Amino acid sequence: MPSSSRVLLALAAGVVIGASVTLTHGVLAERQAQAQALPLDDLRSFVDILNKVKADYVEPVDDKVLLQNALRGMLSGLDPHSAYLDKTEFRDMNVVTTGKFGGLGIEVQMQGGLVRVVSPIDDTPAAKAGIKPGDLIVKIDDSPVQGMSINDAVSKMRGEPGTKVKLIVVRDNTPQPLTFELKRDVIKVASVRGRTLEPGYAYIRISQFQTDTGKNFDETIAKLKKENGGELKGLVLDLRNNPGGVLNAAVDVSDALLEKGPIVSIRGRDPESNHEFDATPGDDLDGKPLVVLVNGGSASAAEIVAGALQDQHRGILVGNKTFGKGSVQTIVPLQNEDAIKLTTARYYTPSGRSIQAEGIVPDVKLQPVKVSKLDLPDGDGFIKEADLKGRLDNPNTKTEPKPADKADTKAEPEGAKQPDAAKPADGTDLQLSDYELFEALNLLKGMAIARAN
Repeated sequence: MPSSSRVLLALAAGVVIGASVTLTHGVLAERQAQAQALPLDDLRSFVDILNKVKADYVEPVDDKVLLQNALRGMLSGLDPHSAYLDKTEFRDMNVVTTGKFGGLGIEVQMQGGLVRVVSPIDDTPAAKAGIKPGDLIVKIDDSPVQGMSINDAVSKMRGEPGTKVKLIVVRDNTPQPLTFELKRDVIKVASVRGRTLEPGYAYIRISQFQTDTGKNFDETIAKLKKENGGELKGLVLDLRNNPGGVLNAAVDVSDALLEKGPIVSIRGRDPESNHEFDATPGDDLDGKPLVVLVNGGSASAAEIVAGALQDQHRGILVGNKTFGKGSVQTIVPLQNEDAIKLTTARYYTPSGRSIQAEGIVPDVKLQPVKVSKLDLPDGDGFIKEADLKGRLDNPNTKTEPKPADKADTKAEPEGAKQPDAAKPADGTDLQLSDYELFEALNLLKGMAIARAN
């Protein structure tokens, strides 16, 4: 499957994942010529305020700092995913897509002035310490997060491997804030991992979509086939707590499991941002049954895969409703080595539906294992795209007022079992170690038996 013709775009719920698309000066000039006349009165007001701050602020402020802050505010005010990236942030974003970077291993996003955990990355200090999706980070090394930008917060959590950082976390249904002492590490994310659950039945976990995820997915299936005598009876594909990543990788994984038909389409205001991606002949599983695990932490590129497989009736989705991020961000490098991440399009599943702020409802819904009373309005406790301040509306639904900024957002309740695909689950104890995977395996067996008959 050729990938050179594909546009590399950022598809992630958090700020850690990204990719780049360079727009030529000619294209930018043409768009500027088509833009409306500049609002001169508003620009004069901006200059007046800039001069007032420079003259009267209690301490001297560098012009570059003032202008960069203005740009950050302009972009962050558009939607939760647009942002201004300085050269360090831009470099870190490109490094992360290769799967190796320094830090704690948390996908995060601003929520109500606090840092919300989208998902801890498998086998990282954050995941091992027990950080959960939906946790709100209120302090980093005793510095309040309130008032920080998302980039400032991420910078404080990153650092030299081996150094320590303290996080104060608020979790729903937990009366007192939780304190986590974490040691930074070099985060080497293996985005694809697989194992045999039972003879003939395989499991593949994709933790996020990186540039090599499609290739690694093909290699993992080939390895699992070899382990099982040359073919598989069925596969469980785990996309739980997968925050997204690179669009090309999501298309590659979908293509590996589909024989033909559309995978995803991208539509924006600019005709140049419109793209359609179709599957090429060849199914790595040879049509064998497929069960896909999803939950409220499955976002963006993960939702592209889930939506394509569901709409094409290629797999059964099991779990809980997904995050609902149906937008595409384009990374535009600037001449000063900084960049902007700008929401430029929405994406649509093969049936033409936008999942923006709605998510994907699984075919088989599973409630979390109940070891204590749950009081969740939506059944799973995850914060969704629809809860984010300034998020885009779904074009297929009636426009409603966007939710107000909330600091007391819902998170995963204490006592509800969180999926943990990082822990190996031997086939004899799946029910205890991972209830959702246990149920997915049972469903997969039933599908394989029905197919054989």
